[in-house]
Amino acid sequence: MRIEVVRPSGMTIADQAAWSSLQHADPALDSPFLSPHWAEAVERAQRRDRGEVMVAVVRDAGQARGFFPVRLTGPTAMAAGAPMNDYQALVADPGVRLDARRLVEALGVQRLDFSFMLSDQATFAPHMRGQARSYVLNLEAGYEAYAGQRRLDGSGLVKDLDRRRRKAERETGGVVFTAHSRSTTDFERLIGWKSAQMHATGQTDIFRTAWTVRLMRDLFARRDPDFGGVLFTLHMGGELAAAQFNLRGRRTIHAWIIAYNAEFEHYSPGLLLFQDIARWMDHMPFDQLDLGAGDYRFKHQLANAHRTVAHGFVGLPSPQSLLRQAQYGVREAAERLPLGRISALPGKAMRRLDQWRGLR
Repeated sequence: MRIEVVRPSGMTIADQAAWSSLQHADPALDSPFLSPHWAEAVERAQRRDRGEVMVAVVRDAGQARGFFPVRLTGPTAMAAGAPMNDYQALVADPGVRLDARRLVEALGVQRLDFSFMLSDQATFAPHMRGQARSYVLNLEAGYEAYAGQRRLDGSGLVKDLDRRRRKAERETGGVVFTAHSRSTTDFERLIGWKSAQMHATGQTDIFRTAWTVRLMRDLFARRDPDFGGVLFTLHMGGELAAAQFNLRGRRTIHAWIIAYNAEFEHYSPGLLLFQDIARWMDHMPFDQLDLGAGDYRFKHQLANAHRTVAHGFVGLPSPQSLLRQAQYGVREAAERLPLGRISALPGKAMRRLDQWRGLR
């Protein structure tokens, strides 16, 4: 097998079709972040002035059998679209067996970093340094079956949300859910809310980087049936109470940029919007609402399934690999110590640095 490295925009129609076919053949790969359209959208948004988005194409006897998109920045590679990207994987034929270091060599870098690699990826398993849970609403049996199972599991969430919805209806004059909203006003307000939320919680404001906003606006405008952005909104008494700008794949909606109006906080508008999206999916070709990784209370409340993602790196003998190895050494040593929040600080510092590298 040989590896060819091309830009997403330089891929042939046949290779794009092969990528989509491989993705659709494996339900575990049904994420919009693993689509060829994601790599193309990121390439357009970054405009080559922020490193280069490339795709490593694994070929066997001339046939494309695997695809792995990355962003190259100097001597390192990272996920295409990081830190806006929630999943990584080699989208490949099940028969492909590949040493991840061959990918690094073909990309012409010293090191490949990953943060949300699907944990069942054999190619990257030897290089994984830790794992996290990614939360999912499996809605294959429909919303009512999901709600019934949550009740049987002892969760009072559905009952509580129904009560809050009735209260909001009485006190605000009406609750209105909109799917596939085309309101640019609501879209821009969501970005403003999210930016303010990140400032208030001491997080890096991802929207201060021009390419992230270009990416979102491009996805908002897309009409491709198998990929793009979709805006969901919830209004109470005529006012925007919550909004989500999510990505859509073939059968998956991925919760992406979510925020709510603090004036309506006591009604839990964010959770009510999730409930409405889950009900809406009953009538659409989507059966999975992916909440992504992150140890947040609302994900524990909503999810009825999960998958595992891993972080780590693939390095060739080089200064960049030695540096990453040292960073992980400090992180892992701290995490073994019973120091509470202090033990998590090196890991948080690494994530913050990686986020900064992706945004610059």
